[in-house]
Amino acid sequence: MKLLALGLNHKTAPVEIRERLAFGPDIIAGALRDLTGCDTISEGVILSTCNRTELYCAGHDGAEEEVRRWLSSFHGLEHERVDPFLYAYADQDAVTHLLRVSSGLDSLVLGEPQILGQVKAAHQTATDCASTGKLLGRLFQHTFSVAKTVRTETAIGSSPVSVAFAAVNLARQIFSDLSQQTALLIGAGETIELAARHLHHNGVGRIIVANRTVERAHDLAAQFDGFAISLTEIANHLPDADIVIASTASPLPVLGKGTVESALKKRKHRPIFMVDIAVPRDIEAEVGELSDVYLYTIDDLQGVIDESLRSRQAAAEQAEEIIAFHSGEFMAWLRSLDAAGLIQDYRQRAEELRDEVLARAKRQLEAGKPPAEVLNFLAHTLTNKLLHAPSSRLRQAARDGDADILDAANELFQLDQSRLNANP
Repeated sequence: MKLLALGLNHKTAPVEIRERLAFGPDIIAGALRDLTGCDTISEGVILSTCNRTELYCAGHDGAEEEVRRWLSSFHGLEHERVDPFLYAYADQDAVTHLLRVSSGLDSLVLGEPQILGQVKAAHQTATDCASTGKLLGRLFQHTFSVAKTVRTETAIGSSPVSVAFAAVNLARQIFSDLSQQTALLIGAGETIELAARHLHHNGVGRIIVANRTVERAHDLAAQFDGFAISLTEIANHLPDADIVIASTASPLPVLGKGTVESALKKRKHRPIFMVDIAVPRDIEAEVGELSDVYLYTIDDLQGVIDESLRSRQAAAEQAEEIIAFHSGEFMAWLRSLDAAGLIQDYRQRAEELRDEVLARAKRQLEAGKPPAEVLNFLAHTLTNKLLHAPSSRLRQAARDGDADILDAANELFQLDQSRLNANP
């Protein structure tokens, strides 16, 4: 069985490609069933976030090519259009990649903690859909343990840096005094909650939370003395918003160019700062063409984020060492599965030989042969049968000068070669 990690992220693909390959919550179950229905795939987990779409699979030879084509085909895209943006890792490299992703080392924001929760959610969804088994189940549990170790043994998460933090930090640069500004937050997930916390901490004047489920929006807004609206009410409140941060799971934009144009007229063209963190995008790209709108996508935040990362570099080096050790540890466990099968086969063969010789010995006893003679026959015959194949292989290795096999046999059977040489 082989491990495969295949996907694309903010480093390899622009947002317009990432949004076309995202898996929304409404299609993920069907996608998992379809993925594990591929001939070469037996287990699968799909991780889909704003910054990445990744497929983690356990499969057989040919899995990489089949998964590459499956990903583009599932989303109705030509393989040639998608393939240049993809990366693939196999076996230990796949393990290392998942550990790095879960520990925040491969994130847009180095060391950001939200990704671990997203990986856990992806694994839980796959488990609920029965698309994981022994291999990926063990891998992801191992991953969660290693990510916890990285958090507790390094300072990778010591600085308050996240995509939400970067968005609010950029707003502070544009509006020196947030106390006079109104923020409209579209969505009610973890990223929006973090943005609300950062805005509230920085003294923003007012917070409005818009969400498809108004009850969820109300629960979030109530924590920060804000108020909640539905997505259909955005147009009515957009003229009041100086800051807009959007992060929903909607497959289509929730804020269009026409709605923003109308809001700007009512604002008498006072500028609006907008950050679209969602993939697929929540705000139509054409909105960025409007005067008096400063629209940033998740990719545009990279410069802001870079300024906050210097303190995490040493911690990241420590984390890489931890990950290197634990990826090797997992592969050792994986190799032990092969040994377990070999041991089982060897024991079965030995037991078959034992039963064969024992049956012959019983027949000799029944024929009246002396027990001592039968015991000698049993011991001699069984020893010869058990040692015949390995003895033949060792003689061949000696003739061929294959020192590796001879050394391995010496270690395997715990032979004292010097004693044997001294006592031929």
